[in-house]
Amino acid sequence: MSDAQTPPSAGPPVRRRRLPLLGAAAASLAWSARASRPALAAEAPGPAMAELSAYMAGATGAALPPGVVEGAKHHLLDTFAAMISGAKLLPGQQALRFARAHGGSGPCTVAASGTTCLPAEAALANGMLAHSDETDDSHAPSASHPGCSVVPAALAIGEALGLDGARFLRSVTLGYDVGPRVSLALGAWRFRGESHRSTHAIAGTFGAAAAAGAAAGLSAQQMRWMLDYAAQQASGIASWQRDPDHVEKAFVFGGMPARNGVTAALMVQTGGTGIEDVFSGADNFLLANSADANPAELVAELGQRFEIVRTNIKRWTVGSPIQAPLDALDRMRRQRAFAADDVRAVEVRLATQQARVVDNRDMPDVCVQHMLAVMLLDGTASFEAAHDVPRMRDPAVLRQRAKVRLVPDAALEALLPRREAVVEVALSDGTVLRERVGEVRGTTANPMTRGEVVAKGRDLLAPVLGAEKAGRLIDTVMAIETLSDIRPLKALLQA
Repeated sequence: MSDAQTPPSAGPPVRRRRLPLLGAAAASLAWSARASRPALAAEAPGPAMAELSAYMAGATGAALPPGVVEGAKHHLLDTFAAMISGAKLLPGQQALRFARAHGGSGPCTVAASGTTCLPAEAALANGMLAHSDETDDSHAPSASHPGCSVVPAALAIGEALGLDGARFLRSVTLGYDVGPRVSLALGAWRFRGESHRSTHAIAGTFGAAAAAGAAAGLSAQQMRWMLDYAAQQASGIASWQRDPDHVEKAFVFGGMPARNGVTAALMVQTGGTGIEDVFSGADNFLLANSADANPAELVAELGQRFEIVRTNIKRWTVGSPIQAPLDALDRMRRQRAFAADDVRAVEVRLATQQARVVDNRDMPDVCVQHMLAVMLLDGTASFEAAHDVPRMRDPAVLRQRAKVRLVPDAALEALLPRREAVVEVALSDGTVLRERVGEVRGTTANPMTRGEVVAKGRDLLAPVLGAEKAGRLIDTVMAIETLSDIRPLKALLQA
């Protein structure tokens, strides 16, 4: 019998109840029913899980250091900007089609549209929107992109419950703290290479769950059960790299983990139970995924090392390997002005595996030769230029692109995950300019200023929302802690 077939005795179909969250009375009944059942003896959580779940349960009531609050606002704005600008791209358009097909009611915003959905569907659509492109943030140590799953998950639950801005921001910050730590516990880059799994999806699922659970106000025990449900959903394999349209990648990095996290939180919030520690004991998550996992990483410097300020914001809306070459060319232009026609040759040296990712690709934002040609002509690399596919055939661009030579460099490969680049520009007068970028602008060691983050956000938001509305959204995010209810964000996020 196929899934589409219904046995004759099944009776009329059961229609889905469109209730995103249980009310207090229904929740009380669910808890009473569970309490009346015979209880099995539960194993006590291990030390790491006990510390982690207690921290998660208390996160929304704990004040954040001022620098972390400021950094969290930067990442919130950066993710909103990625969501809204993503609506113009193929993965974002697919996300909006999905939302229109399965939405139409529910309390949760789908960005850059007039559609609303229930929390899980909204989180999926907004997660895909946020990673429609190489625009969103990235956490290099854990090989993950936290914002595109964490922010949509927190937003969905926050809107459903009418969360205030300070608690919303703390929920987002917690998501960044938890998701990357799970990837680090597995071994991050080594695990990714050996297992063929997607660290992005795994970290995203746990991060989104943590953010959603904090927004929903789960207790420490409920957080442990929620992590159990997150572990059961943590999936994703590296085959997304073979998708030329970026649609599967947007689902794996953003949409799927955001949905998974919201589902885990709501399952527990509505009365679901689980095991006390999915990170230790028989058949635990770490053991199932890596023989070399280190549970201590789950709580390493928890409450002192905030992963949101260790997460990179991209200055340029292009693939990560192209960030350093663009930085290098921009620095050269600031030190000595020269025109595109003054350039005889450009040599770019990148780590070997990075060079493979961006070498003469047919997508402008992941083609290093094309983006350097664009910067030679334009003096910058805007979002519009990075997504102008017809311009890849422009004779003026092709003349500059022919000057660019990419050299894979084993010495730079040894420095990964530091994404360094060396760029040499030979001018027609015989001058050779050389720039080595060790710390890309927007990374932890070379962070962007508020002004730079706002400028990037405006460049992404204004073409979709209009300049006035984009400005109001930026101002609201930068004062998010003053909101008594985040639901007015809907009018600013929707187009």
